[in-house]
Amino acid sequence: MSPMKKIIEEFKWTAVGIIGKLLIDAICLTLKIEKVGWERVAPTFKSGKYIMSLWHSRLFVLSYVHKNSNVLVLVSQSKDGEIIKRILDRQGQEAMRGSSTRGGLRALAAMIKNLKTNQRPGAFTPDGPQGPRFIVKPGIITLAKKTGYPIMPMSYNAGKIKIFNSWDRFVLPMPFSSCTLVYGEPVYVPKDADEVLERACLDKVQEEMNRITELVDTLYHHRIV
Repeated sequence: MSPMKKIIEEFKWTAVGIIGKLLIDAICLTLKIEKVGWERVAPTFKSGKYIMSLWHSRLFVLSYVHKNSNVLVLVSQSKDGEIIKRILDRQGQEAMRGSSTRGGLRALAAMIKNLKTNQRPGAFTPDGPQGPRFIVKPGIITLAKKTGYPIMPMSYNAGKIKIFNSWDRFVLPMPFSSCTLVYGEPVYVPKDADEVLERACLDKVQEEMNRITELVDTLYHHRIV
């Protein structure tokens, strides 16, 4: 790629980040957001040592509510991942490129080192980058085990939404809607956990993510299939 093309490409992605952040801000500022379970988990969030667990389809509002948190997020190396990275960078978060299919092990190892060295929080979409939807994969368990950070299940929904025809059925809240964020019970993975205990922890994360997502979807009478 020529130097001029590189400049144009960088300008394009910079514009994507700016426009994406402005769009998220414009919509989320109009939402009537209620947090359920926040008082219980607030001390852990204030400590800065945690791993947010959120479905790929529920990134929109959660990334806004937790902006400027210095959270490190693992995103895919695809074009969609680049879009997410550029927006997160504008929101005071940091994206690390990698996934379960491309560069995942290297990225996960680098993420573990970064969190431990800098004593900062992390975020993980356990069903990303390409599904299966709503299925927790082992990466988040490894991250929690190696860092000693608790996994913090999170989900949300809103009264009026647009559901995209994507693999994750991405949920976009409509402006001026009521919106509820639910914080589940933290899941701790012992550093000496064997395969059996790791599996038990994964099952616990899966159950809690399912529980809080079903709770908030039912609240607004949404059935997303």
